[in-house]
Amino acid sequence: MATDTIPLAAQGAVNSSRLIHRSNFRLFVLAIFYVLFLVVGAAVFAAIEGPHESRLVEHVKDVRHEFFNQFKHCISDAELEKFIEEIVHAANRGVSAVKNVSQSEPNWSFGQAMFFASTVVTTIGYGRVTPLSDAGKAFCIFFAILGIPLTLVLFTACVERLMIPTRNLLYWLYGKLGHLYKVFHIQVLHLCIILGIHIIFFMLIPAGIYTVLEPNWNYLDAFYYCFISLSTIGLGDYIPGDNSDQPHRALYKVATTFYLLIGITMLLLLITVFYDIPELNLGYHFYLKNDEMNRSDEENTRLKPAETGNSNKYTKQIDDTQSIKSGEFHSYQQDVQTPVTEEEQ
Repeated sequence: MATDTIPLAAQGAVNSSRLIHRSNFRLFVLAIFYVLFLVVGAAVFAAIEGPHESRLVEHVKDVRHEFFNQFKHCISDAELEKFIEEIVHAANRGVSAVKNVSQSEPNWSFGQAMFFASTVVTTIGYGRVTPLSDAGKAFCIFFAILGIPLTLVLFTACVERLMIPTRNLLYWLYGKLGHLYKVFHIQVLHLCIILGIHIIFFMLIPAGIYTVLEPNWNYLDAFYYCFISLSTIGLGDYIPGDNSDQPHRALYKVATTFYLLIGITMLLLLITVFYDIPELNLGYHFYLKNDEMNRSDEENTRLKPAETGNSNKYTKQIDDTQSIKSGEFHSYQQDVQTPVTEEEQ
């Protein structure tokens, strides 16, 4: 028995090593593709935004030059430069200098503070309004350390519960369409339904609402904000409620906070449904863990003593992993009682 076990163990080690090398090669190819993806993206952004930035720079130079020529007898170039620096610094911290620095509500009202706290713990981080004091910066670090893991736990718990009715919908589709279509096709249909719900109720409709509430946004701007925010990219170029004349600004910010929390939860639900489909899960081909699962799947057909009591007879035990991957059934094993020939032994 021992002499037979050693070659099997060695062969298993060789197979495991091959799987690791194969996975590392795929990971290397993915890394190269990722770098190329970033390079191409950077080139496209530079080509699109570069000319616009150049025109804006020239416009600012013209405005500054015209202003200085008009009032150069009242103000020096150094004084003008210092004034501009103060205005830019305040604008970067969320304080607008227009209309004599007056607005309907301050940036750090309760509604704005709650909105800021939600962008910290969800890692959106617009960056338009930031802590100004040392105490505020220190508390922001402490708040993020506790809040981000807590937010992840909350999102995970919510998605876990939302998956119950979501899977019930999938099982209902199995019952209605299982005799007509393959499991994969039904899963794709299920994914499209969840995607449609997310796009309609958390992208298209909110974008229309923001178009009405934000006077300077068109529909594309609003849809762009919804996507950038729910994906937690958080560029900060569009933020609802930043208009100085925005009525009920605190309530508006609180409502946006709840929209972001619910929208991110639904996005995570959509991602979970997507990754439940093995054929669409690209990460399945790059993780070491999944390579080990594939190896175990290849070894699922193995020998075990037959229940007849005769030690010279064996049967093949086959684990049905396809049903498990599909998510339709719970884990189970199917034993196929087929005699093993002497060559297989």
